[in-house]
Amino acid sequence: MSRYDAHGIESEFEPGSRRRLLRNLLGIQSVSEMNQAELDALLTTTNQLIDETTEAQRFTASDVCNIHKRWLGAIYPWAGAYRSVNIAKGDFMFATADQVPRLMREFEQGPLREYTPCRFNVIQEQEEALAVIHAELILIHPFREGNGRCARVLATLMALQTDLPPLDFSGIEGKEKRRYIAAIHAAMGRDYTPMKEVFRRVIAHSFRAAGEK
Repeated sequence: MSRYDAHGIESEFEPGSRRRLLRNLLGIQSVSEMNQAELDALLTTTNQLIDETTEAQRFTASDVCNIHKRWLGAIYPWAGAYRSVNIAKGDFMFATADQVPRLMREFEQGPLREYTPCRFNVIQEQEEALAVIHAELILIHPFREGNGRCARVLATLMALQTDLPPLDFSGIEGKEKRRYIAAIHAAMGRDYTPMKEVFRRVIAHSFRAAGEK
């Protein structure tokens, strides 16, 4: 949990975890056990949502909360609810907690309405839709934990709406992860070009992973 600095009731640690895990409903004290529990729940939830999502679905802020709730609801009591604590990563401060509800309403009325359902046929338009939605959701950081993975699930559902393969984000590591972080920072100034380039590579990687040219 050293990735973030936060203050408030959502910052309580699980007793016995040596301040490495947030208080959870399962009483998990081991980082490796928690990582596995979150991964198992994420895979199950993603597969369920893929089956349930339609090509014509326009996503809303409630849908984003539902993704988070269904994924982490059995693990954290605050799953699916907007965070009540401020969060920073190093010197980078995400939107303050009191601004999250308003920002999510604007996110729904703006980017989610403009880019979903994601039925674009031109690759550049697909990249733009995925990049804008992903970057804006990450910048809001509506939840206490799991924002990046929640945003990736949403991107995967959008990609399937536009007939792309399931997105494979495994290539975002090392140098590519530094590019990804830089793309998030650029999006603060509404410059989505770096994030579009990130998704261009993610899409290419996903086609290769799916065995397609």
